[in-house]
Amino acid sequence: MQIKNYIRDIQDFPKEGILFKDITPLLNDPIAREESLKILLDSLKGQKIDKVVGAESRGFFFGMLLADKLNAGFVPVRKPKKLPFKTISASYDLEYGTDSLEMHIDAIKKGDRVLIHDDVLATGGTAKALCDLVNELGGEIVQCNFLMELSFLNGREKINENPIFAAITY
Repeated sequence: MQIKNYIRDIQDFPKEGILFKDITPLLNDPIAREESLKILLDSLKGQKIDKVVGAESRGFFFGMLLADKLNAGFVPVRKPKKLPFKTISASYDLEYGTDSLEMHIDAIKKGDRVLIHDDVLATGGTAKALCDLVNELGGEIVQCNFLMELSFLNGREKINENPIFAAITY
């Protein structure tokens, strides 16, 4: 099965000049979704994971599935002012602007073995912010794990001190 066949291109979204990779067809197909999860899990064979960190919002889909299969906790990382408890934050650049992310201050304990998951590695801004948050709380990043990587945007360079895996590369 080619999971790439379940990723739809949307031109000029969220703004003109951006080619958006839409994963909703993949999420809608149980066989493609299960195959994607298997590929992501296979990259972690033999690794102990305590927490899976997922970025809002598309990182939540597979992040929760990964946490379940790995018998690990799930840490939602959200946009500002969406989490109810005390948070830490990190700002980052997108290919179409800037934003910031927040995580609860008690989400990661020092020494926790952490899998960072998001749907796409593009410019690396979101991934770098996730790594910064985990590092600030004393977590050990086992892998930065993505459904897809847009390699032409060189996002890998911002997080290359960590192991990186992408199920699909464009």
